[in-house]
Order: sequence, then structure tokens, then C-alpha cells
Amino acid sequence: MHLMNKVFMDYLDTFVVIFIDDILVYSKSEAEHEKHLRLVLQRLREHKLYAKLSKCEFWIDEVPFLGHVISKGGIAVDPGKVKDVLDWVVPQTVKEVRSFLGLAGYYWRFNENFSKIAKPLTSLLEKGVDFSWTEECQKAFEELKKRLTTAPVLTLPDQSKRFTVYCDASWDGLGCVLMQECRVIAYASWQLHRHELKYPTHDLELAAVVHALKIWRHYLFGQRCDIYTDHKSLKYIFTQSELNKRQRRWLELVKDYDLEIHYHPGKAKFVADALSRKSYVNMAVAFQMPQELCEEFEQLSLGFLHHTSGTSFEAEPTLEADIRQH
Repeated sequence: MHLMNKVFMDYLDTFVVIFIDDILVYSKSEAEHEKHLRLVLQRLREHKLYAKLSKCEFWIDEVPFLGHVISKGGIAVDPGKVKDVLDWVVPQTVKEVRSFLGLAGYYWRFNENFSKIAKPLTSLLEKGVDFSWTEECQKAFEELKKRLTTAPVLTLPDQSKRFTVYCDASWDGLGCVLMQECRVIAYASWQLHRHELKYPTHDLELAAVVHALKIWRHYLFGQRCDIYTDHKSLKYIFTQSELNKRQRRWLELVKDYDLEIHYHPGKAKFVADALSRKSYVNMAVAFQMPQELCEEFEQLSLGFLHHTSGTSFEAEPTLEADIRQH
């Protein structure tokens, strides 16, 4: 892998991705792709490296890679891996539980509140805990399998555009959603440690922000981003004169980022959940709306959310604020 990275150093993350001896070439158009392929093949020739034709695929719209299916529409879970999870029998030992969580956890970024759902299972991994498969464990086991089969297609990040992070904290755990233009890039969630259960609400909300910045540092560092929380006092964290040691330590980390913290009433996770499930294509079908109007709705970050009680109209919080100002 070191050799391959060295050979394609100037192409990496521009139009080439390398993993060990696998080479992925991606482009925005067919003409551009032809140019990129020629450059890659020429580079292989220059270094006397060979690609086996029977293992090569050219001009494809999607490719399975490291358990994911990557296409112009975004990143999805590989159906083959989903089948492995669905066929998983009920674990009988701690080792089997750990193996299941290892495979299901590989797709945590597709699963909102993964840590909260998996809590009954992860509790079985604690030292000194007798293995007892309860009804709660069975529900968590089935829910994780179900969610993987309905996992959303995640969009690819665009470093030229502003990021949005929605954070939520409760005594059940911390949850965050990373988005761009109302499209989900990744979900993240964490279970609280015992000492964190003693945090006041203000610190718990700030902990969710800090966790998001840490796990998505490779996306957010050096980029402008907006962070939405339902705890109003976090808006003024930078101007507060009295902070405890933990808050001061976290504030030093937060100051490394070019971000703005916004207050949004209600649970931020609900907003993110609603926005992530908008369907502009279904709008044209279900409501007989012209395609041009659907595209205009998408540009304005508007959409419909279908649920059991009916249909609701959703808008991004920034747009709601602009409407109120005018």
C-alpha cells in the first residue's frame, strides 16, 4: 500500500483512491474519466506495475468497496453484507455478541442512535455481568438488523460547501448528524460512561458538540460549519466568564474550529431525522407536482416527511430563521 500511495501521490483524493492494491478512479464526466484512466494506466506503465484485466471494471456507475456500494448518488450498505447480518442467529455467548456488534457496528454511520439501540447488547460485554439474553436484548438485536436493511444512502461530503451538525444529548446517550444541504453524510452516537451520567445538562449538551468535532475532525477542521443544539445557553459559551475545568478544556478544542453554534428549539435529532428522510422524487409521484417545482423545493431545502399520522412539510432551520426575519 505504501508503494501504491507513493506512485499515485499527486492523484490521491483528486480522482484516485487506493486501498492496498485496489485502485478506484472517479470522475464527474465520461470525458474526464477517459482522461483520468489514461493517466492512471500511464503511471502504472512508468513504474512497471500491472493490472490484471480479469479483475478490472471500467465505465461503471457504482462499485462495491470495503463493504459499501459507492455511486454518484452517495454511499450505501453492500447488500451482501446486509444478508450476513440478517442471517445471524441469536448469540449464545459473549463472544458471539461481540462478533455481531463488530459487524453491525461497522455501519454505525448509517444508523442513527446506534449506541442507544445497542445498549442492552453492549451491557452484556461488561466485566462481572452474567450472560442473560433478555427480551430487551432480543428487541435490540432485531432492531439493529431491521435498521441495516433500511439504511439510507449517505451523500459524499463536498469540502467547498458549508457543513451542518445537529447535536442531541439525553441520559440515554449522545447523538449527532453531519449534513450538507439537507443531505445526511453520517450519523454518530455514543453511550454515556458512568462518570458522564453525573454531568449537568449544560455539560452533556456541550459533550455532544465536542464528540461530533472529534469524530468528524477530518471533515470539519479548517471548514466553516453550523452546529444546532436545543440548549440555548450553548450559544453564549464563548462569552461566559465563569467556566469549570472541563468546560475550559472543551472550549479550547471548540476554538480550533470555524463554527457557529445556533439554538433550535425542540430536539435537534428530530430535525435531522426529518430532513434526512425527505423525498423529492416521491413528491412528484405522490402529489402530482411538476418536476421543475420539485427541483425548486430541493434548492430551497424544503421537503415532505411521510409518517404514520400523515404528511408534514419540513424546512431547514436556517431557512425558517430567514423567513421570520423578513
